[in-house]
Amino acid sequence: MSGDAKGLRIPVPGAGEVSALLLAPPRMSALYVLAHGAGAGMRHAFMEAIAQRLAARGIGTLRYQFPYSEKGGKRIDPEPVLLATVRAAVAAGREAAGDLPLLAGGKSMGGRMTSRAAASAPLPGVAGLVFLGFPLHPAGQPGVSRADHLAKVSLPLLFLQGTRDTLADLALLRPVLERLGDRATLRVFEEADHSFHVRKKSGHTDEQVLDELAAAVAGWQEVRT
Repeated sequence: MSGDAKGLRIPVPGAGEVSALLLAPPRMSALYVLAHGAGAGMRHAFMEAIAQRLAARGIGTLRYQFPYSEKGGKRIDPEPVLLATVRAAVAAGREAAGDLPLLAGGKSMGGRMTSRAAASAPLPGVAGLVFLGFPLHPAGQPGVSRADHLAKVSLPLLFLQGTRDTLADLALLRPVLERLGDRATLRVFEEADHSFHVRKKSGHTDEQVLDELAAAVAGWQEVRT
């Protein structure tokens, strides 16, 4: 483990306060404002595991709750509330990062809401967006409309996607990213599903995939930001 996270409170205009966890390793090279997915909060095992592995590679994380998860609810907040929360978290991240590069994004819905926020207006100080499983479409309902807003995002974009992700058919995602040009980078994880779980027959373990995810983020950050 790379250390304990510091608890913070982030005020969200019109929605009260949300909890956050800042994990800042020694000799931090960048800070990643990391949003959770729709069905699990910032303390989910995946969120904790990726934060620790990123810290081991010098990338700090600021994990945070959306208001509905802060209240223990399951009904996702309206999009304006989600976007306001992203902006508030990014502002807190900018303060925590100082002069270091700031990344933003997150797991599934959290990553998409971050890019939705960036498409509507620039996220001050953010150098790039990182998606841990971009949810291109609902399971069993292939489509690309959820990615339309990405054309309005001018930042470097890193997409980490599993080949068994039922929320992102790679045959649909690849052409979308090709249209975005060289600002979009795709890293594919063989046999990984939307949670980056791999089956035993893949020859890899979930722990190895987590290590590879963190290494991919660190390598991309060093080159692109």
